[in-house]
Amino acid sequence: MTQDELKQKVAAAALDYVKDIPLIGVGTGSTVNYFIKMLADYKSTIEGAVSSSVGTSERLKKVGIPVLDLNEVGTLDIYIDGADEINPRKQLIKGGGGALTREKIIAAASKKFVCIADGSKCVDVLGKFPLPIEVIPMARSYVAREMVKMGGQPVWRENFVTDNHNHILDVHNLDILDPIELEKTINDITGVVCVGLFAMRPADVILVSQGDEIKSW
Repeated sequence: MTQDELKQKVAAAALDYVKDIPLIGVGTGSTVNYFIKMLADYKSTIEGAVSSSVGTSERLKKVGIPVLDLNEVGTLDIYIDGADEINPRKQLIKGGGGALTREKIIAAASKKFVCIADGSKCVDVLGKFPLPIEVIPMARSYVAREMVKMGGQPVWRENFVTDNHNHILDVHNLDILDPIELEKTINDITGVVCVGLFAMRPADVILVSQGDEIKSW
C-alpha cells in the first residue's frame, strides 16, 4: 500500500469511534483530512465539531458539518487527530502543520483522544522529527537560545504564521528520553505559547495502519 492508502485506511477505522457521538473534536493534518472527507456520510448524526485550525474548519464546513466554539461546547467525548511521531507510551510529537496549540487545547478538553497515523510515525524514542514550539514573535530568538542550551538546534519556520498569529521554532537533534519533564521545562520558558510534546496529556487510543492491518493500543 502507498502511504496515502495507509492514511485512508486508518482514517476509516477511526469512524467507529464517532458513531452516535453528536459533538466531536477534529484535528489537523493529511490523515485527518481523509477522516473529514469520510465524515460526510455521518453528518446527519453529528451536530457539530470543534476544529483545531482554520483549514480544518473549512474542510468540515465543506462536507456539511457545523463548526462550533469550544467555549460553547465544554467537554468533548472524543477527539480525533494525527501525529508526527508516536512512542510506545502513546506520547506524541505534533505540530508539523503548525496547529499544535489548538490541538493541545482540544485534547485537554476531551474525554478520549484517538490518534490516527500510518506506521511510519511509530518510534521508540521521540525526537527524530523536529519538535515544534509556538512562540510569541518577539521571544523567538530568546527561546531559540534557550533551546540551544538544552542541546537542540532550533530553526525558525520562516514565512509561516500560526492561526494564533505566532511563530514556530522547529527544534532538531533532540533525543526525548523523558517527554513529560521536557514538556514541563519548555512550557516554563518565557515567550513559549505551546510545545508540540503531547506527553502530560498523551493519546488514549492509538490506531496505526501497517500493511493490511490496523493495530491499536
